[in-house]
Amino acid sequence: MLIMGFAPFIAAFSAWVMMGESVGAKGLLGMIVTLAGVSLVVLERRRNGEHSLGFSYSVKGIFFAFGGAVGQGIGIVLSKYGMNGFGPFPSTQIRIFAGTIGFALIITVLKRWRSVFNSISDSQAMRALSIGTFFGPFIGVSFSLMAVQYTAAGIASTIMSVVPVLLIIPSYFIFGEKITSKEVYGAILSFAGVALFFL
Repeated sequence: MLIMGFAPFIAAFSAWVMMGESVGAKGLLGMIVTLAGVSLVVLERRRNGEHSLGFSYSVKGIFFAFGGAVGQGIGIVLSKYGMNGFGPFPSTQIRIFAGTIGFALIITVLKRWRSVFNSISDSQAMRALSIGTFFGPFIGVSFSLMAVQYTAAGIASTIMSVVPVLLIIPSYFIFGEKITSKEVYGAILSFAGVALFFL
């Protein structure tokens, strides 16, 4: 998640190169402050019931995380560029259609169709996945495309990066996870950074 935090900067740079968008000095400061707050939250790790900063390094994990950040950053800019004349919901449908083709190719190459069919037969899992799909790829992605219609891609991407912070409260009530002081400070810092965009 920390490495994925580079996605807003990649989005801002890509939007500047491809579309001439600029977030300005205040926007850049807001991005840095917001991502600093997110970093405080995602660097929190539990070890033997205690909390401490730090994380283990994996070359493969870091490589894929940077790949994901680049994909997210450039993807949101290309989506903004490509949906010119389309609404966010039709554009989301096009993205889902393209994603379905991509996943079908990957599943075919990896020969994982049996696992897909086995998953479909699990009604409990399908129910949870269907609800998650409604709120994620449908509502979440559609609103993200709506966001980039009205503001700079880098700013929209930064605001969307506060998801780990927004998960703190639901995690407390649903899973009973404790809220630490670092998470509170991180949340305050993140929202302060987002507030800079509106000053």
